[in-house]
Amino acid sequence: MDPANILVVDDEPDIRDLVREILEDEGYEVTVAKDGAAARTAFARNKPDLVLLDIWMPDVDGITLLKEWSAGGKPNCPVVIMSGHGTVETAVEATRLGAHDFIQKPVSLAKLLAVVSQALDSRQAQEKPANRTVPPLASEPIGSSALMQVLRKKAEQAARHDSPVLITGEPGSGRETLARYIHKLSNRDGEFVVLDPCDLKLEMLGTFMLGNEQDDGSKRGAYGQARECSLFIPELQELSADALKIINQVLESDRYLHQGGSNGLSSNCRVIASGSTDLINRSQEDSLLQQLYYKLNVLPMQVPPLRDRKDDIPELVRFYAQWFPNHENLPYRPFSVSAQNRLRNHSWPGNLRELGNLVRRLLILGGTGEVTVDDVENALRESPGTQAAGGPQHPKIFDLPLREAREQFEREYLTYKLRETGGSVGKLAEAVGMERTHLYRKLRALGIDPKTAARQGHAT
Repeated sequence: MDPANILVVDDEPDIRDLVREILEDEGYEVTVAKDGAAARTAFARNKPDLVLLDIWMPDVDGITLLKEWSAGGKPNCPVVIMSGHGTVETAVEATRLGAHDFIQKPVSLAKLLAVVSQALDSRQAQEKPANRTVPPLASEPIGSSALMQVLRKKAEQAARHDSPVLITGEPGSGRETLARYIHKLSNRDGEFVVLDPCDLKLEMLGTFMLGNEQDDGSKRGAYGQARECSLFIPELQELSADALKIINQVLESDRYLHQGGSNGLSSNCRVIASGSTDLINRSQEDSLLQQLYYKLNVLPMQVPPLRDRKDDIPELVRFYAQWFPNHENLPYRPFSVSAQNRLRNHSWPGNLRELGNLVRRLLILGGTGEVTVDDVENALRESPGTQAAGGPQHPKIFDLPLREAREQFEREYLTYKLRETGGSVGKLAEAVGMERTHLYRKLRALGIDPKTAARQGHAT
């Protein structure tokens, strides 16, 4: 299938170039226009599949262009309005004229890509889904250790009730997998709705979470999507005060109200939340977070770090070694007993995420045949923060000032990861656990070009 063509209309060169670079990295064809006149020409000539349209421009405003393109009905393609000075009235007017969505600038890049994907999937979409639909790596916690047996039993008990569940643990330890497992065991047949922390920082937060009233009916927010389903709220400690207020209010009354609406609706969803291991300490410093912590902490669960359940590592390695060939077309390679034993004795600061990435790397770079202990040693040696065998050494980076040492490490680390991911910033964000907005800024600040890094990786 040919890649979708997206027209980006914005009078600010930095924004045009950044959005074009991001979308092209995602595989889209992109045309840019610096003002209304150029936008009219590009729209007529290229017949784009989607338009990202700024409101304020030097010649013609975006709303006027939208009216022209909407004459006689909806535009021929989805139009997403972007503005750094927008108001609720402007958003309502844009929606009335047929805009697919309205995004405030500075825009979260993760949010932008989600809206682009949704708009292209359904040109006549009447609502934007509140959940992300990334297929899970595992549908349930993996491991036969005593710790995991106890954790699964707690999940089974929690699934029999509708009370809120709070899951704590280190990053990458499998908190979302446990939440999905609880949902799977529940009697709820609906989808598993995941709130993206990036979306919970939007200026139009109330609309995103609660939905709003429109001329042609109600536009559902996250709670509307999660009715009769499960709503997963990750990283509680990262939520804004406004998001905490909304979640607190809905939990308190078990009801919510559309923005601009007058009739309260029952939330009727199973709430599962997660947070860091120090969540209780963090909550002592934030009264809103503390209120939410105690409301959610009805059925608390803690996912153990991987270093505390090393007996599960061989089982996890076998799972990843089969999953990646089946889902990513990677070559299958069995792991020798000595290789598995070496993995058992690693500290795994990145938990399951680090282990999964290491197995993927060994499958990508190792060719065919059995994975040996030497293969594992080499892979661990190349991993940031892992000391090579032979005892402590004095890396040259230690001789640099802290700021320069940090920049050098980040540059080498991200360049290495880009080679692994073939230059895809989307896969890089997932691999390093970083939100795309911050990641793109970091790459630009460090002078890293994803495509150049990928080419260098193929050449070596």
